[in-house]
Amino acid sequence: MSELMRPIPFDKLVKWSLREYEEQKSVFGIKKDKFYRNKSGTNLILFGDKLSSPIGPAAGPNSQLSQNIIASYLAGSRFVELKTVQKMDGEDLRKCIARPCINAEDEGYNVEWSTELTVQEAFVEYVKAYIAIHVLAKEFEISDVRDFAFNMSVGYDLEGIKTEKIDNYIEGLKYAANTEIWKESIAFLKENLYLFKKVTAEDIDKISPNVCRSICLSTLHGCPPAEIERIARYLISEKKVHTFIKCNPTLLGYEFARNILNEMGYEYITFDDHHFKNDLQWNDAVVMINRLIDFAKENEVEFGVKLTNTFPVQIANNELPGNEMYMSGRSLYPLTISLANRISKEFKGRLPISFSGGADYFNIKEIFNTGIQPITVATTILKPGGYERLKQLAETVEPLLTGPFHGINVEALDYLARNVIYDKNHLKETRPVKSRKTSSLLPLYDCAKAPCKDGGCPIHQQIPEYLKMVSEGKFKEAFEIIVNDNSSPAVLGVICDHQCQHKCTRLDYEESLRIRDAKKKAVLNAMDIYLEEMKPAKVISKKKVVVIGAGPGGVSTAYFLRRNGMDVTVLEKRDKPYGIVQYVIPEFRISHEMINRDYQLAVNAGVKFVFNVNENYNVDELKKEYDFVVLATGAWKKAASPVKEGEEYLRDSLEFLESAKNSNLNLSLGKNVAIIGGGSVAMDCARTALRCPGVEKVSIVYRRTRDFMPAEPEEKEVALQDGVVFQELYSPVSYDGKTFVCEAMELSDRDASGRRGVKGTGKFESFEFDTVVNATGARVDSSLFEANGLKLTERGYAALNQFNETSKENVYIAGDCKAGAATIVKAVADAKIISKNILDKCGLTNDFKKFDIPQDDSTLYERKGILEHGTEAKEDGKRCLACDKICEICVDVCPNRANVLIKLTGGSEIFSQKHQIVHIDGMCNECGNCGIFCPHTGNPYKDKITVFWTEHDFIDSTNKGFLRIGENKFKVRKEDGSIIEHTLGDGQISDEMNVYLNTVLKNYSYYMLEF
Repeated sequence: MSELMRPIPFDKLVKWSLREYEEQKSVFGIKKDKFYRNKSGTNLILFGDKLSSPIGPAAGPNSQLSQNIIASYLAGSRFVELKTVQKMDGEDLRKCIARPCINAEDEGYNVEWSTELTVQEAFVEYVKAYIAIHVLAKEFEISDVRDFAFNMSVGYDLEGIKTEKIDNYIEGLKYAANTEIWKESIAFLKENLYLFKKVTAEDIDKISPNVCRSICLSTLHGCPPAEIERIARYLISEKKVHTFIKCNPTLLGYEFARNILNEMGYEYITFDDHHFKNDLQWNDAVVMINRLIDFAKENEVEFGVKLTNTFPVQIANNELPGNEMYMSGRSLYPLTISLANRISKEFKGRLPISFSGGADYFNIKEIFNTGIQPITVATTILKPGGYERLKQLAETVEPLLTGPFHGINVEALDYLARNVIYDKNHLKETRPVKSRKTSSLLPLYDCAKAPCKDGGCPIHQQIPEYLKMVSEGKFKEAFEIIVNDNSSPAVLGVICDHQCQHKCTRLDYEESLRIRDAKKKAVLNAMDIYLEEMKPAKVISKKKVVVIGAGPGGVSTAYFLRRNGMDVTVLEKRDKPYGIVQYVIPEFRISHEMINRDYQLAVNAGVKFVFNVNENYNVDELKKEYDFVVLATGAWKKAASPVKEGEEYLRDSLEFLESAKNSNLNLSLGKNVAIIGGGSVAMDCARTALRCPGVEKVSIVYRRTRDFMPAEPEEKEVALQDGVVFQELYSPVSYDGKTFVCEAMELSDRDASGRRGVKGTGKFESFEFDTVVNATGARVDSSLFEANGLKLTERGYAALNQFNETSKENVYIAGDCKAGAATIVKAVADAKIISKNILDKCGLTNDFKKFDIPQDDSTLYERKGILEHGTEAKEDGKRCLACDKICEICVDVCPNRANVLIKLTGGSEIFSQKHQIVHIDGMCNECGNCGIFCPHTGNPYKDKITVFWTEHDFIDSTNKGFLRIGENKFKVRKEDGSIIEHTLGDGQISDEMNVYLNTVLKNYSYYMLEF
């Protein structure tokens, strides 16, 4: 495929819109229920136009093609900033843009520029969209009158703006009636009035040819102030258009920008001061703006500033190809709102400000209440929910519309700017997770998945299903779903590391669903009754299983096997079950009551437990009595010493935590305690030490920074709240029982995984600590494996196959003793793998089942595009998007609408999902945004079945898909990459491709344009 976009002709644009609306109740993927209508009658008056909303797309990817603009209007946009045009355009410009060019994973980045169309093509697109919106708004009963405005954007120097093509562009948008596209489009509408139910010839005659009354001047970084002013004066005096000048965040100065981003957690964003030095300076800007205010008055046009341009930063982490990219979104917001504040103070609130810099649902009301208007967005509508997010934005500010600009409320804006550093919605820590993508390859078909359970959860908990049950108060049903896959529901309802929440799609809206809390809610409301009603399964196999170790892995294996009819005995060297959870993890994190619930689950299932046994097991002897042996003995061996001298003075983390738990925190540690490490155990050690008598200060000593500590973000946060001090970038060297010597470290470049390396500085510092605890990771004692003749790997772990089976047949390993300390849920995952394999060997069918909990499509679609923070665990499931039922994220986030939905009909039984994705090559510019948010490892614009519009595009691509070459003839690139000419019904293509093609032809033929 190529980045070349093929604009949709006006007649096809209108017919596509009307037919999709009639048959699918959507237009370019925007659902009818997501159309915005101003029901209150409020309005914003801007440049003489009455707008029913101050919201719209910023000049960029969402305002480049006619279908983009139409989609944005339907969802709520009423002030549309058309993508910038300049003298370099078309192919010359496309060649300058690296691909992919957009990454909106969290804060937004792009390496885009102005429109990739020619200036004339852009003009045609904008006029087409303008006319189409008029008739579609009437037809869909959105508005009987024009309630929107277009704002053109031009750049980047006076010479270029004065060229004939840019001048024709400006004049054409000011008055389009004499242009060819205007005449053709109006003629088509009048000749095809039969297509409409509500649009009349009179409506068409009323469409004003004055497409644009205003313009935004965009200049390149480093543009001299004199050049900026010359261009502005030209636009004001000669073009007679209302003019905004787009200002750069660099007006704030390097120190301010660096400090505020650091304070808000964006210290990793890399930039130096060269743009700050070369861009327009504050004093020059003030003088220039004052002159232009007066000049605009003389010419009877309005003047204001557009805040802000994107912010140039270095590409340091392979976010996009190249060396420099442009930042937007929530990290730009503190810069933009701060600059708005400074400018408003300088001009006493009298200077109009058009705002675009990280606006979204969580700040738009506050921004608008300051008097700033209009407000445009980009990054937020490039995320899941896409254009449909605009409806919520428009509805939020609708009650606040009060007509014309009344000035800026300087006090309100000052308050907003001063408090931005405390706004959790814009702090980096609100979304510490990076990519939500999972390891699964993006399939050609049936790609919808819930990444929380498929990629996020090692035991594949059926999360959307039990969340729905919890949200409906059906705790019994929810618990039955949970316990189907989870043998430790109580423990994992409290201390699971919940990687599911790091994959939750809601992270790209606002915050993850509180999945673990919902599990706990089900446990507390249903588990005790479930335990009372349990009866042991009948033993249906003569084969017997012994499990060595009653930690989470051992108990889980025993439970799964026993409930499936196996005879299972667990041998444990200690006097209680659940290993490290029971003996080491502090009680302030998990209670004995919760641990006992999970133990009782296994007991009530019929598992036999024998405690206080000799730990020196003999596998060969065990196999004389048992058919299967499962070793689940944990990782209890002391971690390697992190100090070169003084190992004997360090306390081991597991020993320390167990002693603290046994003594009810009655340990003598002294006043100052250091914990070496940055994982979960280190956090437990630190918080435990703080609770011991006499301890005044506890420090976590870590060789990297807080961001790279492997502990969960919430664990780090709660440790800080408890009063733990993080001593970052220190590597332990020696400890003599009093003096702790560390080498100061510094971060180096990132490796392929994105993790920063670390190197010593050669500078050493001494600290006084009474106790130092080593929490750098427990190890596996493999001596008994070796003694029992189990083959070991080079790293000293037992060699295992995919079923966790050792080199001795029917001897398995589960949990931490497999490869070192891991998580509880991974131990349960081992148990599922092992139990399934043993059951298979015994000829038994396992009882793990899939629950089919109906989800209403309309409810799920209604949740899309709506941002709202989580609530109490019982209610939070109502935010769940049930992504395995309806995903369509690639459809949401595509600015060009190039990924589309088809609903299968005939032949759909060969698919597992009725909703499938098709990519339309001619609408795609390879921005890559869909690949950022797709939960699979893959890119929908490359990896999904594709419809092609031209022979050139088909040849230029490797995508599997179709090109129509005749009435019933198609050129097809099949699944194996081979190309054939296919006639409908000739049997040359797979059943799957055949269903796809027939579905498109029957129900979505407008996808198959011919050029």
